[in-house]
Amino acid sequence: MSDAENAIVDWRSAKKAATRARIRGAALELFRRDGYEGTTVERIAAAAGVTHTTFFRYFPTKEDVALSDNYDPLIAELLRARPAGESVAEKVCAALLEGLTAIYGEYRDELLEQMRLVQSVPALRARVWEVLVDTERNLLDGLGDDSLETRAVVSGILATSTTIILAWAEADGRERLPTLLASGFAALRRF
Repeated sequence: MSDAENAIVDWRSAKKAATRARIRGAALELFRRDGYEGTTVERIAAAAGVTHTTFFRYFPTKEDVALSDNYDPLIAELLRARPAGESVAEKVCAALLEGLTAIYGEYRDELLEQMRLVQSVPALRARVWEVLVDTERNLLDGLGDDSLETRAVVSGILATSTTIILAWAEADGRERLPTLLASGFAALRRF
């Protein structure tokens, strides 16, 4: 690919990422202001300055925009960078903790708002575990191993992470989430 073609691809990728972020930001603002049930896809699209058709190109449902994040690619990249001699559990715990620590300062309030929303909307609480299946698949891809043993380890770590994140939100984010996650992972290692 030529430099010009690369520039076009980069521009398109940046434009898509910006549109996705704008839609997500508008949705979270409307959910906060008007409640989840009181917010329609059409209102989200209008607030983001896109059509409802464009909304659906980025998010299949309203639930998807409420549960979305952009962390899986970061975590997969961090997994691939881990030392070869580490166990699956060490790799996954380290990558999750490193990724959370990297984004925590900038996205703490957004994550807390998202988790509060999840806790308050039964349909979203139910979907959290469904979303974890996709995250598990991304982590397994990053590890290059989808054996049953590896799936069990990854699934256990993700369940622990989710439990800790939801408990953190229930406590209004008073403690530093990376610290809680590190403590949870240490507890897993002891057992």
